[in-house]
Amino acid sequence: VQLQASGGGLVQAGGSLRLSCAASGYIFSINASAWYRQAPGKQRELVAAVTSSGSTNYAASVKGRFTISRDNAKHTVYLQMNSLKPEDTAVYYCNADIYGSLRDYVRKLLRNYWGQGTQVTVSS
Repeated sequence: VQLQASGGGLVQAGGSLRLSCAASGYIFSINASAWYRQAPGKQRELVAAVTSSGSTNYAASVKGRFTISRDNAKHTVYLQMNSLKPEDTAVYYCNADIYGSLRDYVRKLLRNYWGQGTQVTVSS
């Protein structure tokens, strides 16, 4: 299984970006998915997460500005980022808990995967 993140780039403060993370390989179903970010010199932090049922949670710093969503048919999770601030500058990573087969699903055997990261830079 691979997670391919895309959509990062350079944007001015107040602008928007939409990140995508597509999972490929042997996938029966995706349980929880999340976006993390890591700024230079800082620890990686959770930005937003979505469960298989669609429940979401957000870091306080992005609540009201970012929206996480998922397309189960496409095995893709999105992060819509609006009203971007310079402090949002970081490498963004997607993460997912995946059942690789029906057998894994029946056994509740989840495997965790990380995407390669995509750079988001917000200029002031």
